[in-house]
Amino acid sequence: MFIINYFYVKSAGFELIAVLSITSKLKMESEMTSEWKKSGWRNKQRIQMPEYLDQAALNAVEVRLSSYPPLVFAGEARSLKAKLAAASRGEAFLLQGGDCAESFDEFNADMLRDTYKVMLQMAVVLTFGAKVPVVKIGRVAGQFAKPRSTPTETIDGVELPSYRGDIINELEFTPAARIPNPENMLRAYTQSAASLNLLRAFSQGGFADIHHVQEWNLGFANAAGSAQKYKDLAKRISDALDFMTAAGISSDSTDALRTVNFYTSHEALLLEYEEALCRVDSTTNLPIAGSGHMIWIGDRTRQPDGAHVEFCSGVQNPIGLKCGPTISEDDLLRLIDKLNPENDAGRLTLIARFGAGNVGDHLPRLIKAVQAEGRNVLWTCDAMHGNTIKSSTGYKTRPFESVLREVQEFFAVHKAEGTVPGGVHFEMTGKDVTECTGGFRAVTDEDLSSRYHTACDPRLNASQALELAFLVSELLESRHNAACKAL
Repeated sequence: MFIINYFYVKSAGFELIAVLSITSKLKMESEMTSEWKKSGWRNKQRIQMPEYLDQAALNAVEVRLSSYPPLVFAGEARSLKAKLAAASRGEAFLLQGGDCAESFDEFNADMLRDTYKVMLQMAVVLTFGAKVPVVKIGRVAGQFAKPRSTPTETIDGVELPSYRGDIINELEFTPAARIPNPENMLRAYTQSAASLNLLRAFSQGGFADIHHVQEWNLGFANAAGSAQKYKDLAKRISDALDFMTAAGISSDSTDALRTVNFYTSHEALLLEYEEALCRVDSTTNLPIAGSGHMIWIGDRTRQPDGAHVEFCSGVQNPIGLKCGPTISEDDLLRLIDKLNPENDAGRLTLIARFGAGNVGDHLPRLIKAVQAEGRNVLWTCDAMHGNTIKSSTGYKTRPFESVLREVQEFFAVHKAEGTVPGGVHFEMTGKDVTECTGGFRAVTDEDLSSRYHTACDPRLNASQALELAFLVSELLESRHNAACKAL
């Protein structure tokens, strides 16, 4: 029954909400953005952005990008905003995941398909536990730039500028490779367009059929070493689908069982790229970031008077804000005022990233401050960035157990505060990498060197990501059952 309700709401209710919201607030929002200019960030403090040596080349690239079609469209961004608003009320749940940083050299259809496939599998499992729709957002088609902890790195006594992602410079450790190259923005645009084309085909062409996805989940649950509880949950999902088929609800009769909505997101770090792809929506006359459905501001670039906050404050896309241990209650409220002055539900997602063992020290104070001011936000948990350590073998890694523990602490705090744990945010890949330790396949420190392929941060592999989805599903089901008992 839960799946029937889920797809009814997905196909009807959310789109209606989006239309009504735009109609009633168009005049007010036009006035709000009348003084904002997409180039206004250039008068603000720049953090974590490259200094291009050839200004003429940079200008030429920006002009070319400005003439290209946007990668996403305003209606899609509005639809996502409505779904995120539902998640903030506990009527949906956000799954955001994908690569730490997209690569030019490793880009291919199989890589994109495999990560998309795992996200579909995770979404089905989470939907079953939560009994609400799962909003699927990939870190894809734009996640090319990365902030760095230091501006330079030293290897064997040689110091060079840090690698900042393929859209800026190259991973190869040579002086020439580390010079920021504006031409990389054009390649990033082309790859993003190709990625979106393939993702839309996957989403609408039958690849996302829920019965196929569940077959993949059964394969995972029945794999050697998998816990019995995963087998039991996978069987319960299969039983629900069998019941629906018997009742006449199948992929052949119901389009929503074989198609999905899939959205893209990335950190809006390289503002020259973001400005060049910013467009004015012809239906509302409001600015939209054409680079992705959702863009976020990192924990290092969230200065209330900084360039990144300035740019994101004016576009109408859903905005994410990373919240680390150093953020104060006052700064958070200032940022909310700047990014969501009209207090629109679905506009602002707060992505908590504290590290296992630290959630209870920081998240409650932020929740209390937001609740006291009556601000509409969606709370999600980034359980990756606060749990990076150096292994005994010298590799950066993230223990599976720490990632899971942070998610559990996130849910526990929201339960104590009476608020909604609205989503999870993972760095992951569909490839069988060995970058994070742990999981039921027990990747060890000694295993890391065998398939350590990331250019930046360690990612969960397909097995670890799906195992996390099963475990988070248990948390969601427990929360759902508790809510039912309270009625």
